Amino acid sequence: MVTAVMEGVRILEVAEHTFVPAASALLSDWGADVIKIEPIERGDAMRGLASTGVMSITGDVHPLLEHSNRGKRSLALDLASPEGLEILYDLAGTADVFLTNKLPRVRKKLKIELEDIRAHNPKIIYVAGTGHGERGPDADQGSYDALAFWSRAGVAMGVKPADSDRLPSPPGPGFGDSIGAMTIAGGIMGALFHRERTGEATTVDVSLLGTGMWSMGQAFAISLLSNVPWQGPPSNAPRQNPLTANYLTKDDRFLSFCCLQAGKYWAPLCDAIGRPELGTDPRFADHATLLGHCAEAQEILRTTFAELPLSEWRERLADFTGQWCVAQDTLEATADPQALANGYLQDCETAAGSSFRLVAAPAQFGGEPAPVGRAPGFNEHGDAILAELGIDWDTIVDLKVRSVVG
Repeated sequence: MVTAVMEGVRILEVAEHTFVPAASALLSDWGADVIKIEPIERGDAMRGLASTGVMSITGDVHPLLEHSNRGKRSLALDLASPEGLEILYDLAGTADVFLTNKLPRVRKKLKIELEDIRAHNPKIIYVAGTGHGERGPDADQGSYDALAFWSRAGVAMGVKPADSDRLPSPPGPGFGDSIGAMTIAGGIMGALFHRERTGEATTVDVSLLGTGMWSMGQAFAISLLSNVPWQGPPSNAPRQNPLTANYLTKDDRFLSFCCLQAGKYWAPLCDAIGRPELGTDPRFADHATLLGHCAEAQEILRTTFAELPLSEWRERLADFTGQWCVAQDTLEATADPQALANGYLQDCETAAGSSFRLVAAPAQFGGEPAPVGRAPGFNEHGDAILAELGIDWDTIVDLKVRSVVG
């Protein structure tokens, strides 16, 4: 049975795009009540995004918006007006967490800095997600995950082959944003736990740059010890271990192997591919000799795997005890038996009733995947949220007429 570990927690979000909103989307999956404040004149900028830069977004489902806003309630609010700001403060008084991706200078202008929010709720946890962190010369410089997480943090150069003149792009939209969102969600849960234990309300600061550097943390540690920048090897660089490599099948599919104990798995692999004599070949007798003849072993595997299609290799490698997999595209991964068995994809419906699927929250509580809600329509819950604050209908109508609320 699913355990809604965040049930009873209210999050007040003043954020747009993916990085920060995706964090509260995760917390919503886990049971939190998330109130999303949207600019009254246009809503979250993500609502108007019609392309990822690679693919156009058409049809009744806006997958980028749904991914990072599922399960939330929406209120359109003019934070530049005194009445709108007062409503935000009133909501802050009911919330456990205030979450924003506004830059420091914008927070100051909008009067939503830590001191402003804490004046209305001393126990609220204040969370900021930024491109480059709260301090330093670029603290007020906006960014995106393709910049701060991917390029500036060393990820792109770590992926780029040393002999290539092309800097790779992120593998998908919101790649660093979604990883950063998990970091924010974890930080919020830690801060809530700390408040529960000590009574102290702390702050949480997560940046795309910091998250990108953490994801490359081992490479940074090696670079600092060797004083050599980390970069992807040349495209044709020889491997030290033939069982940590990718091999093409006859139908141009990749088999990926990561058997770090090459000596242990070499003979079983030779049996599986129909070349048992190679298991006792003196060149490959143990781990040391196998690594010493890596190029020869790799060429044998390359030639052998190219002789048969993927379907045949799936059967032959089914009982191989080493670590391997088929390199899959996104559609293939959605049909992966393991993804299906563990509920890693969840069925959803838009506000208009269009069916679609989303990836589930990566942490499961109680032995079941968390159900995934849908993104709210713009200002879908505005009247209900205002009524919860005790604002009467005549006042709500007046605020609507004056464009303070949606």
